[in-house]
Amino acid sequence: MLDPSSSEEESDELLEEERRDVLVAAGGSSQRSLPPPPRDSRGREAGAARAASPSPSVLSEGREEQERLQREEREKRLRLQLYVFIARCIAHPFNAKQPTDMARRQQKLNKQQLQILKERFQAFLNGETQIVADEAFCNAVRSYYEVFLKSDRVARMVHSGGCSASDFRDVFKKNIEKRVRSLPEIDGLSKETVLSSWLAKYDAIYRGEEDFCKQPNRMALSAVSELILSKEQLYEMFQQILGIKKLEHQLIYNACQLDNGDEQAAQIRRELDGRLQLAEQMARERKFPKFVTREMENTYIEELRSSVNLLMANLESLPVSKGGPEFKLQKLKRSQNSAFLDIGDENEVQLSKSDVVLSFTLEIVIMEVQGLKSVAPNRIVYCTMEVEGGEKLQTDQAEASRPQWGTQGDFTTTHPRPVVKVKLFTESTGVLALEDKELGRVVLYPTSNSPKSPDLHKMIVPKNSQDSDLKIKLAVRMDKPPHMKHCGYLYALGQKVWKRWKKRYFVLVQVSQYTFAMCSYREKKSEPQELMQLEGYTVDYTAPHTGLQGGRMFFNAVKEGDTVIFASDDEQDRILWVQAMYRATGQSYKPIPASQAQKMNPKGGNVNTEISPHYADRGQKHGMDEFISANPCKFDHASLFRLLQRQTLDHRLNDSYSCLGWFSPGQVFVLDEYCARYGVRGCHRHLCYLSELIEHSENGSVIDPTLLHYSFAFCASHVHGNRPDGIGTVSVEEKERFEEIKDRLSSLLENQISHFRYCFPFGRPEGALKATLSLLERVLMKDIATPIPAEEVKKVVRKCLEKAALINYTRLTEYAKIEETMNQATPSRKLEEVLHLAELCIEVLQQNEEHHSEAFAWWPELLAEHAEKFLSLYSVDMDSALEAQPQDSWDSFPLFQLLNNALRNDTFLCNGKFHKHLQEIFVPMVIRYIDLMESSIAQSIHRGLEQESWQPVNNGSATSEDLFWKLDALQMFVFDLHWPEPEFASHLEQRLKLMATDMIEACVKRTRIAFELKLQKMNKTTDLRIPSSLCTMFNVLVDAKKQTAKLCILDGGQEQQYHSKIDDLVEESVKEIISLLVSKVVSVLEGVLSKLSRYDEGTFFSSLVSFTVKAAAKYVDVPKPGMDLADTYIMFVRQNQDILREKVNEEMYIEKLFDQWYSNSMKVICMWLADRLDVQLHIYQLKTLIKIVKKTYRDFRLQGVLEGTLNSKTYDTVHSRLTVEEATVSVTDGGGLQGITMKDSDEEEG
Repeated sequence: MLDPSSSEEESDELLEEERRDVLVAAGGSSQRSLPPPPRDSRGREAGAARAASPSPSVLSEGREEQERLQREEREKRLRLQLYVFIARCIAHPFNAKQPTDMARRQQKLNKQQLQILKERFQAFLNGETQIVADEAFCNAVRSYYEVFLKSDRVARMVHSGGCSASDFRDVFKKNIEKRVRSLPEIDGLSKETVLSSWLAKYDAIYRGEEDFCKQPNRMALSAVSELILSKEQLYEMFQQILGIKKLEHQLIYNACQLDNGDEQAAQIRRELDGRLQLAEQMARERKFPKFVTREMENTYIEELRSSVNLLMANLESLPVSKGGPEFKLQKLKRSQNSAFLDIGDENEVQLSKSDVVLSFTLEIVIMEVQGLKSVAPNRIVYCTMEVEGGEKLQTDQAEASRPQWGTQGDFTTTHPRPVVKVKLFTESTGVLALEDKELGRVVLYPTSNSPKSPDLHKMIVPKNSQDSDLKIKLAVRMDKPPHMKHCGYLYALGQKVWKRWKKRYFVLVQVSQYTFAMCSYREKKSEPQELMQLEGYTVDYTAPHTGLQGGRMFFNAVKEGDTVIFASDDEQDRILWVQAMYRATGQSYKPIPASQAQKMNPKGGNVNTEISPHYADRGQKHGMDEFISANPCKFDHASLFRLLQRQTLDHRLNDSYSCLGWFSPGQVFVLDEYCARYGVRGCHRHLCYLSELIEHSENGSVIDPTLLHYSFAFCASHVHGNRPDGIGTVSVEEKERFEEIKDRLSSLLENQISHFRYCFPFGRPEGALKATLSLLERVLMKDIATPIPAEEVKKVVRKCLEKAALINYTRLTEYAKIEETMNQATPSRKLEEVLHLAELCIEVLQQNEEHHSEAFAWWPELLAEHAEKFLSLYSVDMDSALEAQPQDSWDSFPLFQLLNNALRNDTFLCNGKFHKHLQEIFVPMVIRYIDLMESSIAQSIHRGLEQESWQPVNNGSATSEDLFWKLDALQMFVFDLHWPEPEFASHLEQRLKLMATDMIEACVKRTRIAFELKLQKMNKTTDLRIPSSLCTMFNVLVDAKKQTAKLCILDGGQEQQYHSKIDDLVEESVKEIISLLVSKVVSVLEGVLSKLSRYDEGTFFSSLVSFTVKAAAKYVDVPKPGMDLADTYIMFVRQNQDILREKVNEEMYIEKLFDQWYSNSMKVICMWLADRLDVQLHIYQLKTLIKIVKKTYRDFRLQGVLEGTLNSKTYDTVHSRLTVEEATVSVTDGGGLQGITMKDSDEEEG
């Protein structure tokens, strides 16, 4: 602080240099260099030494080095001065508190941790960990590793310090939520359980063997910076921020007496008084900052006064003591006086004597008594103690031989000068004694300054007592209340109080932060005899007054119209009194004893020093005095705060937390306190903050747009007159800086939106892109009241997204190195590259949809336009690659499928501009492909059936299998195209169905013809065995019927009717071949019956056989006709049944075949018997027919022919006839049928 007695020129020069230093250091890197020294002085030096001067380059280097050293020295001095102000803010805050509602910031990841994380996930994927996981989880981790962890965008975000472990976990969680939702439901296992399990496994992989998120080497201060910090931690933090050494801090701490609350409160009162005086001076001289309107000048003065008054009220609200009733009363009185802060006697609050009543605590400790001789050694003695006007306490009893106690008595009194009485008693032994005998007493008059240690006091003994040298050892400790700032004996003489020069006991009492009283007390009195409020007085050392007797060292308190002279007995006591009163008066002038001033400034000038001479000496010795004694009111705190905030933000962005630009609670607290205490305007603070945040964001740091929005909204509200902090004045500089920052911020936001994939990779930080869009809308507003039309915002966002499309595609092609490949590669290589590029493009669009669509929810069509623009850039490379493909090359269809599958499910991109362009390219290719396939299939049918061997292949023949596979593959190919245009898709489907119908129809007809030809070539004897080729043909037709339902049927309309014809054709063809086959096998039965016809009665053959047998029977034993014919036929039936059952694939048609075979066989037998209704059957005929009928019935029943068919009327007729014939033979022929009968109980084998 400057000495008021110094010359005005010196004061102005020092102030100007201080301001210049502040501006140089606070103006940024481009303004930190000082101007060069005057050219004439350097010119003279150079001229004098021109003959021996070194080269110009050496001179230039030396000059630059000197300037650099000077600049560093100025910066160092400025940081020291700034640290003094900050240390005072930390030591005695009275405006701000450390916020407890700020969001906790997560530890940020660095490059090394990201690399370790990659290695851990790679180890898991390689199976090198003990974590058990299923295939689905491994696929999720692999996708996370490939897409997220290995992404360059994530690496950049980690490098910028905007990524934390929770961001990595959130991205994984969002990824697996989509995967788990797509999984099928599992009974007894909820999807929430799966998610929890997967996240637990992710955490296990993330941690690995040790949790690197808990590094023991991290600095202790950094580890707790998100918590509420102590003063020592805040000191340490800002030492790091400003580059202050520990020694420098300790010197400042001691010299500023930062641990002395009274000194700090006095410093605040002096600062606030200085600010009020500056405001009054500004009002008198009319030197104002340049405001938007001239009317704001007077308002500015009122705002300065109001801000200081508010600070004074805040200081006044701080408790002086621990809630004494007198303090609360005084605080209430002060707050009711609206003008208590104005300078002038008429507004002073007058104290009453009851307002300064103090409360003291006394501790009396009685140790021992010495010199006790008058009492027998075995007598009991004790002591009593009392504070006059209070209660009386007694020690324990002791023997007179050892009168020791160590008893403590605690008393409370309101007397600054209490009277303490201690008495020694012995117990009376007389029967009639009413009281104990007093052996001695001592009366003490302690004060708060009295010695606290035990001491021997001579006791007053009764007359004629033998204990003439009786002493008592005791200690009296009287505490000093917090609001009692000093006490002691002084001589005083005043005009209004203490009108007689005499020695009195004085107490300096602090009633509130702004009210102090000098009070004189008498013994045993609670209220002062006289008091004087120190408000408005100035204390200083004075020379001795020769006319006053008493006191050696003088000082006085002077006020307009009043002077009070004080004197103490020694110099140290005077210094302590002046220091205490200096703090209480709040005066700007620092009193200095004449001897000390002469010692410190032998030239005779007055120099400001710190209060304590010891600290002042040390401060001067180390060059700290100028920083400690500097007047804060004469500094440009706006520039100082800009430097402080810049340094704090740099420190914050480089600590171990992902802060996104948010200060820690301790930093916010110190910055708030600094702004309030030193009058930094809120708009200036936020403008500087915005400028720094924008600069860091432009340099690649991740800054929370919500933070930018908050500061911008504050500044906008201030500039447009909405008084966000109660300040209504707007300076021209603030408005111009706001417009400049508004333009910078607008450009920054537009650039971030244009690079949204890289500024907000994978939607990180959470909600940042959405907040950026919201901030852009706010920045585009002309003022805070008029909302901007939605179309204007949409126009700006559309322009940004158009740029984003070009940026994204350009970086994608650089990543894929597509330009190098497309220029020199072969057509197939070009197609591969374009296909790979399409996969990357789809991945980009999917990531945009997954991570950024929510932010663009207000304008989903703009994101669709961005995608169309992005795809239009891709279409150039795609068209180039497709044009290079040879004709009739079908390798490009996977490209269409890939792109179409991605586009057709998107509401905005389906049938969009690029999608339609894609269809236009591939429509001719699809039609050409189908035409060629149709021709190829038709030719393969023709050639295949001509050369068909009819060997069984799967469900049919080689030709049929090839046909059905080709038709199915062609239809599946077209189906997999998922053609987006409904009409063309319907046309393709109809055409393929019609093609399949025609092809199958041709195949069925050719197969039936081949069946008939093959059947005609077969004989009709019992040697007939159905060849496998016929079964294969049968299977071809059966399979054709199945394939028809799949390949030829369309739903509804004429197509349904048209394509049902092929079903009818196949069904009729199957029926026909069944009938042909049945006719063939029945013709074998007819051949057997024709052989039996030879034994009919009346025929020539029958007569010849009978005659020959009878004639031969006379001479030899002639064998009778056997059952070979029946057995041969039965074997024929059984073997052909087995062939059909084994080689025909369709059970239903086998059953139909067997039904017709059985029915037709019974009909043929029935008709044969009906032709011989009047003729008795030959025994050989009868035996053969019985065996054929019974075996046929039994075999077909075993083959599954139903009872209704087996027991038909035809069968009943045949059964009845054969039963009658059997009965007739058994009567007429004694030999009978040799065990052959129609009865069911026969046991005939074979």
